[in-house]
Amino acid sequence: MANNEFFGEEIKKLGFGLMRLPKKGLHTDIEQVKDMVDLFLDAGFTYFDTAFVYGSSEEDIKKALVDRYPRDRYTLTTKLNAFMMAGSEQAAKGQFYKSLERTGAGYFDFYLLHALMAHNYKKYDAYHIWDFVKEQKEKGLVKRFGFSYHADPALLDELLTVHPEVDFIQLQINYADWENPSVASRGNYEVARKHNKPVVIMEPVKGGALANPPKAVQKLFKEYAPDASFASWAIRFAASLDGVMTVLSGMSNTEQMRDNLSYMKDFAPLNDDEQEIIRKAQRIMGHSSAIPCTACHYCVDGCPKKIDIPAVFAAANRHLGNGQTAQAIEAYRQATESRGLASSCIGCKQCERACPQHLPITKHLKDCAALLETRE
Repeated sequence: MANNEFFGEEIKKLGFGLMRLPKKGLHTDIEQVKDMVDLFLDAGFTYFDTAFVYGSSEEDIKKALVDRYPRDRYTLTTKLNAFMMAGSEQAAKGQFYKSLERTGAGYFDFYLLHALMAHNYKKYDAYHIWDFVKEQKEKGLVKRFGFSYHADPALLDELLTVHPEVDFIQLQINYADWENPSVASRGNYEVARKHNKPVVIMEPVKGGALANPPKAVQKLFKEYAPDASFASWAIRFAASLDGVMTVLSGMSNTEQMRDNLSYMKDFAPLNDDEQEIIRKAQRIMGHSSAIPCTACHYCVDGCPKKIDIPAVFAAANRHLGNGQTAQAIEAYRQATESRGLASSCIGCKQCERACPQHLPITKHLKDCAALLETRE
């Protein structure tokens, strides 16, 4: 499960984000970056992600990677930003040629329109950047192109509808922001899946915040896996989602690189117990749409339609809490194979009178039916 295939290539699920490279004084510690690059490539990983606006990052990766390895040993991604350091269409397009010069890479395996948001996405139209990047693809200077995105699902749906030619999408996704309305990780992820676009994940550790989560979350993680880093939970959550091409980690030192490689070299998706722990962490952090059922089964015996309510909720939570839609549908099929469907509920509310958590069970069942029976 360490590899997954996109565009006819096997791509491992860890990418090296080059925005937070180690420093030595005011400058990048190139020798440490070289060590990190060597460890990354030796472990079989190939995906490097930089951007025109990441300070000296493009020049740094030329020294640490491009000048030291054959071009077929790695894949390099960079980005064009039409609203920062670009006061005109000429300046925006000039970023592409400057990036080629800085990196010395000859071409880019992946290329992104950078950080599209509600207040800036029209700039890419005004400067004709979509057509410009398509032209570079036709010339062979770009193999695949897409855009990174920081806005709401409705605009993302509009952009992917207007631009079906994009090859992939880069989204901010982490377990803490899964239901955060200002980030909309789940909503944007689901739009990308609807349009069948491979997803590159950025900020899986939320800028490092999830490497040091709240104490209650740390306790959950440590009780289950005492030796696992907190960052590993965040990165594995992101990498376990369907349709994810790779997960970018903005590693800042060799120690972080070694930690990431320790669990991503032979990547295993989160198991059922780990998924439930993530759902608990999400509830602690305040952003979860998962149904907080404790599976006490007090609601089941008196149900006139013989619905296995906790099993139905557990199936729905695979989608609501962790984005595992296919697994949710299969779990729902098993939960209802010889029992009532969620849509069989007649609203007698016997279950609600029995529930020690005081859950609005009939509403949840209606939602589960809409979620899982229509997807089936």
